[in-house]
Amino acid sequence: MRTIGRRAKIPNIVSDALNSRARFSRVLAISMLCVLWLAITDAPLHGREHKKEQYGQSFSTEIDAPLSEVLQAVQVVSDDGIIKGSFEYNKDKYIEKANSVSSSSLFPEWKDPGTVFYKVRTKVLAPANFKETGDEGTLAVRYVVQSRDANRTILRIDAVFGEDFRRIVHESNGSVESAEYKDIQDQVDALELQKTQAKQGEKQRQEELAKQALERKSEEDEALALATAQTSVQGLEQHVEELRRQAERVIKAPGAQLKSAPFQTASNLKSLDTGAEVVIVVATPYWFGVETEDGQHGWIRHDQLEPLP
Repeated sequence: MRTIGRRAKIPNIVSDALNSRARFSRVLAISMLCVLWLAITDAPLHGREHKKEQYGQSFSTEIDAPLSEVLQAVQVVSDDGIIKGSFEYNKDKYIEKANSVSSSSLFPEWKDPGTVFYKVRTKVLAPANFKETGDEGTLAVRYVVQSRDANRTILRIDAVFGEDFRRIVHESNGSVESAEYKDIQDQVDALELQKTQAKQGEKQRQEELAKQALERKSEEDEALALATAQTSVQGLEQHVEELRRQAERVIKAPGAQLKSAPFQTASNLKSLDTGAEVVIVVATPYWFGVETEDGQHGWIRHDQLEPLP
């Protein structure tokens, strides 16, 4: 009988142990849930709030480039036919078929100093990133370029959407302005790179011309050493004249514009009169880098120059 009693106690001990372990697990799970709930409810409210979009804030920045370069960059972007930072349908990357215009009724007349450009797209359906749009209308971007000093320029960009039916003007959240500015900055960087490359190319060409001149002079000196003194002086003078004629050109009628860079849309530095002489310092397939009689450097197309008479 005692043996049977002891055997009966063993299952009871095991059962009690299992029940205690189950109760402990439940208590532990409840405690972890409480800690998690406290962590969630005690989290700062601002951490769970969505950032509210800001509309109607004009974009303005200062670009480290002269006015002429920024004007050229803005002209390229205003003529590119697209408006970035917005779209009509989710599959679109930007809005196409935009046009460069001289003014837009969606903006008040600009009366402050500066040069103003406009780019618009009509018949746009509820473009993204404009406040509460739901109709068809016109999307307009305005660029204002102002000179800060010789090497810095102020750029202001504004974008609005005007509904055709309700005549309501919707403000941008800044996406269009930021995207258009990036394109303009890329254009300015490209112009700066072209200037740097042109300077490097001019320096290399000048070094090469100097090297060639030294080589030619050495060969000529050897030849001149075999001639008489009189013929040596005469030959040297003739050679100098030939070099001068090779490097100098005159402006054809009816004159030409001295450009700041070797492309047609570059800004004009000055007008050159017919017959004015220039010295060629850099040559490209279509343009000459020249120095004028008053020491100014710039670019002229080949067909606007002719040899000395």
